[in-house]
Order: sequence, then C-alpha cells, then structure tokens
Amino acid sequence: MTDPLAKILVADDEPDLRALLQRYLSDQGYTVRTVDGAGPLDVLLQRERFDVLVLDVMMPGEDGLAICRRLRAQGETIPILMLTARGDPVDRIVGLEMGADDYLPKPFNPRELLARIQAMVRRQRVLGAHTGPRQAGGRIVFGAFTLWLDERRLERNDNHSQGAQDVPLTTGEFALLQALAQQPHRPLGRDRLIALAYGPDHTATDRSIDVQVMRLRKLIEADPAQPRHIRTVWGVGYVFVPDGTAPGGGREP
Repeated sequence: MTDPLAKILVADDEPDLRALLQRYLSDQGYTVRTVDGAGPLDVLLQRERFDVLVLDVMMPGEDGLAICRRLRAQGETIPILMLTARGDPVDRIVGLEMGADDYLPKPFNPRELLARIQAMVRRQRVLGAHTGPRQAGGRIVFGAFTLWLDERRLERNDNHSQGAQDVPLTTGEFALLQALAQQPHRPLGRDRLIALAYGPDHTATDRSIDVQVMRLRKLIEADPAQPRHIRTVWGVGYVFVPDGTAPGGGREP
C-alpha cells in the first residue's frame, strides 16, 4: 500500500509528461506537485517538505544536473530520482556524482517509475525522514566525526571552531555510511552493502556504490586518495575503520 501522506515533486519541462505523472502517481495514492523549471522548484522546496524529487535532466535554463548539484551544495537532502533521455551511461554516473539517489532513462514504463519511488519512500520511512531531539545513545564516533543514527546526522567536531558542525548527507550517502559504520573492520562486498544500505530490492549497481563511496570520502577523509576510514579491500569491496589505524591498501585509484 502506498503511504497517502507521501509527497512527490516532479520537475519536467514537458507539459504532457507532467500531466501524465500527476494523474498516475495521484491514482497510486501520492500527493503530487509539478513544476516546469528551477524557479518554481525552489519556491516549492522552501514552502513544503517532499519525500521524493523526480527531476528531469534535460530542461531549458538550469538543467537537472545543475539543479541537483546546487541543491546538494545547499544541504538539501531530499531523495532525487533523475529522468534522462540520454543513452550514454556516463551521464547517469555524472548524475550520481552530483548527488542523485537513482536514475531512470526515458522513455520509461510508469510502473517502473512507481516502483523506484516506492522503494525511495520506504527507505525514507525506515531511516526516518525527520530529525528529532538528540538521544544519549544511537551514535557512532570515528575520527573527528559523530554519526547520529536516530537523527540521521553527521557532525564534524572541529576543535578550532565553536562546537560541532553538521555535514550535509543525502539519504543514500547516510544509508551507505551507516551500513559501513555498523560493520567496523569487516570487509563488505558491494552486493552486501547494497542490501544493508538500501534493501535487497534496490536497483543500485556496483558502480553506483563506488560513486557514493567517492562522495563520502570527499566529505570525511583528510585525503580522499589515501582514505583512513573507508578503505578498499581489493577483490572484495570496502571496509570501515573507525580509528583509522588499520593497515591500508595504499593510494586509491
């Protein structure tokens, strides 16, 4: 059953597609708002909270990739599903590198879009879409960081500043970091990481896991090329080292 409270924001410059998705997703029990570009998108995101943003790559003016990159730079963590008419897989990888959580090439079957959205909403519900008051427990400390599991927050503890600072994470990045941090010193293959972070029914690929790891390293490692916390285990996958003192695998590719 679809959660009737789930809200979807669709940004696409094609009126016919917006109307189709408005009708179809509404019939599935979602509350749906649609916009045709970056301006009205920003206005709605400031006024309302949405569970998923469906974002078209090919839009006039500020395109979907630029919007995604800007939203993530601003600390916006809404799950983003990119729609792309481009056939080159490199464009899809770029979308993931910009901070998108999933992508779907056009033309697509509306049922496949629905399945992707349902998985993203379920993941939001499991992880908790809203932050709450700080708990005494439910935290993982590593290096200069504290990962608050209940609040879905990552803090950087900077001795040279006033207090801790939040590090913005997307839903996918938090899920992957949590999966790694809860299995310290245990090498995990990419398939296992996908199951732990996103669930067994998720459509993530090995390449998307690698992209997310690269993004996390840029956020938490002093030198992403020589990571101390998220290390590559050649032929297996990745291992999380909380104290950063375990033997490493050298410079990352």
